[in-house]
Parts: sequence; structure tokens; C-alpha cells
Amino acid sequence: MAFDKERSFLDESEVLKVLGHPVRLKIVAGLCTKECNVKKIWECLGLPQATVSQHLALLKNKGIIEGKRGGAEVFYSVVHPLAKQIVAILTEDSAP
Repeated sequence: MAFDKERSFLDESEVLKVLGHPVRLKIVAGLCTKECNVKKIWECLGLPQATVSQHLALLKNKGIIEGKRGGAEVFYSVVHPLAKQIVAILTEDSAP
């Protein structure tokens, strides 16, 4: 086995840290299937709007999601390729 001494894995570790929280992982998994606004997200998760907004802010600041304004609402979607890959691996059907 060879180790890549040049690769730092800083970006990858940041994505893993952010996705390490169950609520953020649920949000990203949901947004991988369909873009949503804050209200739809907190209704689906059954969490207070403030809690969801805090998690969305962190995901947005880390470049995992982005928001697009649609009238008075902001619709969020996943834009980070590694986050999409991680969710795809975690949600794929493992049945034989």
C-alpha cells in the first residue's frame, strides 16, 4: 500500500465533518433528490425553523449547498460533488 504524501485531504475532511451531523446529513440527502425551500425542509424533518436555518447556514458556508432566490423564497440544492457522492453511497440499496 502506498500513501500519497502530497495529498492533504483537507477539503474531504471538512465535508465529512459537516455531514457528520444526522440533521445535516438528512438535509443534504433530501436536497440531493429535490431542491426545497426552508419551510418545506423543516416541515419534512419536524424541526423548528431556527434549527433548520442554522444547519442550512453551515452547509451553505462550507459550499455544500447553495440557495437560489425564487420570488420571495430561497430554494436550496446540493452543489458539492463529494457531498453528492457520499449521500449516494450511503443511500444506495445494499440488498443483494
